[in-house]
Amino acid sequence: PLKVLPRPKPKDSQLLQNYPNPFNPETWIPYQLDQSASVRIRIYESSGRLVRTLDMGHQRAGFYTSRSEAAYWDGGNETGERVSSGVYFYHLETNHFSAMRKMLIVK
Repeated sequence: PLKVLPRPKPKDSQLLQNYPNPFNPETWIPYQLDQSASVRIRIYESSGRLVRTLDMGHQRAGFYTSRSEAAYWDGGNETGERVSSGVYFYHLETNHFSAMRKMLIVK
């Protein structure tokens, strides 16, 4: 009989470095969750102005690190316009975890 192995679960939640970084025009934002949660990632300009919100929905505990599972950002704002070169910050938030990291767009 075929055995189904349980998906490995991280010991803690983490927000990992986006890749590629620096990037142009798109990037992936990997993370891992130690428990199921609704996930939202907000992207900010260095001035603190919100550029884009990525609502990832409810995610099970696990690793979201591959291109097919990590959060994807196309380098656009909420209306689809490309943002300019510079430093940006991305903030991952769940009901039990919050973290922020820096990324760089080079055009």
